[in-house]
Amino acid sequence: MTVILIIVAVVIVLGLIVGLGFIAPRNRRGSLEPPSKRRTLVDDRVVPPEEVERAALVEAEVAADLATHVPVDDVVVEEVAERPRFRDRLGKARAALSGAMGSIAGRSKIDAETWDELEEALILADVGVGSTQELLDHLRARVKVDGLSNGEELLGALKAEMANRLSGFDRELKLSSDSGPTVWLFVGVNGVGKTTTIGKIGVRQVREGRTVLMAAGDTFRAAAAEQLGMWAERAGAEFVRGNEGGDPSAVIFDGVEAASARTIDLVLADTAGRLHNNVNLMEELSKVRRVADKGDGTVTEVLLVIDATTGQNGLVQAKQFTEAVELTGVVLTKLDGSAKGGIVIAIHDQLGIPVKLVGLGEGAEDLVSFDAHEFVEALFA
Repeated sequence: MTVILIIVAVVIVLGLIVGLGFIAPRNRRGSLEPPSKRRTLVDDRVVPPEEVERAALVEAEVAADLATHVPVDDVVVEEVAERPRFRDRLGKARAALSGAMGSIAGRSKIDAETWDELEEALILADVGVGSTQELLDHLRARVKVDGLSNGEELLGALKAEMANRLSGFDRELKLSSDSGPTVWLFVGVNGVGKTTTIGKIGVRQVREGRTVLMAAGDTFRAAAAEQLGMWAERAGAEFVRGNEGGDPSAVIFDGVEAASARTIDLVLADTAGRLHNNVNLMEELSKVRRVADKGDGTVTEVLLVIDATTGQNGLVQAKQFTEAVELTGVVLTKLDGSAKGGIVIAIHDQLGIPVKLVGLGEGAEDLVSFDAHEFVEALFA
């Protein structure tokens, strides 16, 4: 009897071991199986793979832009870095001029060759043909009146003339004195850093104590709304968006109305830089400008964002946008890159529009107010 009980016990134990052996591999296979490549579940919703990839790219881009910012309780808490100096960030632009200017400075007299060399240097620095000729005409007059005799004196007069041409402009970003929200519109072609510029300005305005709403009016560019939404979240700003491919004017109008209802101080409105339909871009921007002023909001700034590295192409863009909307100022991005700097002179001379902000780096603190004297000194120092 005892033997029978032992045999039965052994059989039961072996059965348990064999059963667990079959179950364990299946569990392991289940736990190690990679997630499906065909779909992703987010909050019980099936998200197409292209949307997942796009969101990941946008997240990475904004995370890089905001590397210096740490959001806490919906407000960006950061150690405010020291304002970057033009002298430290315009090394490439200065290097583009240094060879020619050094040669001119060493000349003991001002002759025809000196003028030719100076003209070539200014054109290569993206000052443009028209502005270069105007500069040279004024310098020739100064040489006669003041009796300038050598290259060093000529360059001193050039610096003074450039600084004078950049002075006399109101570069302050205006806020409305009315009870409703202030509206700042941002225009520019795709790829110049328009959305990132809005995010950086939003960070700065929130830091200065203002309440901000960002309106994603660029409904035709994939991921534009997602990118601006992430900036809003990290800046502690409100956010309004519309359907992809929808009416940009309607988004801006809804943003202004939402800001008014929530007593928000400032609306930062993104606009399209390229359209995917038959509507002319400039006509669309003119419509956006008209609609933005309706209701409780007041448009005080229409800022054109230009990539400084595009040189004279940036001036062409500025002329086109000026015809569509009444610009109040220019934001010049990537001035610390391969930009030659002369485009600043051309914008002021040819369009009479002030450069109000310039980008001297990647962080929000690197978007700074333009200082004419510091800029000119940085080009020559």
